[in-house]
Amino acid sequence: MAAAAPVPVALWPEALRAALRSALRGPRVLWRRSWFYRRLLKGPLSDRIVFHPYDAMPRRLEEADALLHGKFRFAGESLEVKEGSVFEKPAPSPAWAEALHGFAWLPPLSAAGGEPARNLATALISQWLKRNAIYSEPAFSAAVLARRLNHIFAHSRMVLANSDMLWRSKVFVSLRDQSKLLARIAGEAPEGLPRFEVAAVLALSGACLADAKRLQLGLARLETEIARQILPDGGHVSRSPEELLHAYRLTTMVMDALVAISHPVTAALHSARDRMAPMLRFFRHGDGGLALFNGAHECDTRMIAGLLARDEVRGQPFGHARHSGYQRLAAARALAIMDCGQAPEGAFSTKAHAGCLAFEFSSGQHRIVVNCGAATEQRRAPWDDVLRATAAHSTLTLADTSSATILAAGWGRDLLGPRLLGGALIIESERIETPNGWVVRGQHDGYLRPFGVCHERRLMLAPQGTALTGADRLILGGNARRKDLTYAIRFHIHPDVRLSPSQGGDVILKLPNGEGWRFRAGQPVSVEESVYLGGDTLRRAEQLVLSGTLGKTEIEAAWVFEQIGRE
Repeated sequence: MAAAAPVPVALWPEALRAALRSALRGPRVLWRRSWFYRRLLKGPLSDRIVFHPYDAMPRRLEEADALLHGKFRFAGESLEVKEGSVFEKPAPSPAWAEALHGFAWLPPLSAAGGEPARNLATALISQWLKRNAIYSEPAFSAAVLARRLNHIFAHSRMVLANSDMLWRSKVFVSLRDQSKLLARIAGEAPEGLPRFEVAAVLALSGACLADAKRLQLGLARLETEIARQILPDGGHVSRSPEELLHAYRLTTMVMDALVAISHPVTAALHSARDRMAPMLRFFRHGDGGLALFNGAHECDTRMIAGLLARDEVRGQPFGHARHSGYQRLAAARALAIMDCGQAPEGAFSTKAHAGCLAFEFSSGQHRIVVNCGAATEQRRAPWDDVLRATAAHSTLTLADTSSATILAAGWGRDLLGPRLLGGALIIESERIETPNGWVVRGQHDGYLRPFGVCHERRLMLAPQGTALTGADRLILGGNARRKDLTYAIRFHIHPDVRLSPSQGGDVILKLPNGEGWRFRAGQPVSVEESVYLGGDTLRRAEQLVLSGTLGKTEIEAAWVFEQIGRE
């Protein structure tokens, strides 16, 4: 597990500002509930949604079936409602309440269609309007408000069509007030993707409700967030492939809305989407899902493919995403991706992992070497910190210690979130073309301060994609602690791959399609238990481990994954 770190002194000013905002919550809520503040939200009223954007987020019919049977399942919690309104029931958790008020139930009901789903959606909207006429939290916090509006714009066609005029009028009065409120409080959204989504939805509200002033405000905010969050190579500042996917999805929704209302698409939006698409391809394995770095899951492959099909430029991925901090080796059917970047700064690091120099490797549609994944809302505790630790990644761990730490539970974490602290300050990364294939070399100093040791890793992928050769080296510094300093080089294996140790000390890996690979190393290999959380389900897995003790001299551990054909 990643060690928990106390609040560094450098974070105290930010923590104090967050504490002040928290202390002012009471007066803020009272002010926004006042008659005078509510009068500030009045203005021109739209009578229709001029464009319903398509949201590519997957919608599951089993969720609609559960809702129709009175079961509200959000954020890993479930509440069954047999009578009365779900909005009057105690929320099982804050995250569940945010999902409920964010109308997470509307997309699956829209996907199900039919009169029962329409009646339930209409009833839930009516219940929400009755109980949320004035400001409250979390219902009107910026991130929840944006998510609710986004769901209404994208999925409310079935409830608004042929609806009662009086009820419809109440809906549009609420939409006007909510949209104007969002414009006022957009800056309160948490840093990162939530603030990106708020800006995008603010622009959507202007486009969908025909409010030119709010559209311009939303576009200006979105362009600001693009400049802050989308890197020159198209990656997201969090370094998470999944966060990048959703930023791309939101940008596409806004661009669709602009085209629909014949509004010029700004150069900033065009440029951002043209940069993001190749980076999404950069992170895709042959199965169509995303690599598991920095809090990412595989994500829905149909959603990814559908979004990328909209990319007219068809930009191809780089070999070295310098700004995002990743290297990519591809040959024939084989693909290897290595993390060669620093942890994101500040609030962008709340989902980041301590996986420096970790890599993933796949052949065709099958993943072989993986990272363990990331916690989901269903499995947030106790897996979150465990899966963010270095040991949960296919890289080297020294002295059973993570190369970066997570902010310890307590007042600092409550105010600032579970930030990743420390980690490597200097990371070297280069790629060299040789007659035997491309070679990627990375080195980081995440273990230099505590142990006086640097970790270097080299990867080489054969031109035919039939072998991935690697070497890990521990480089001693002047203040190296060499006594009883153990190391472990882990290769987490996808749960669909079957491992069979051979008498010669090698390990045979059998892929689901019958393809065979052999793992060989210059030292004994052990097979140990692991876990995999690339999707919604926690799966048992195995890992290959090379371990030893660092002596008075530098060590180098060489290894290779080589294809041995089909059975």
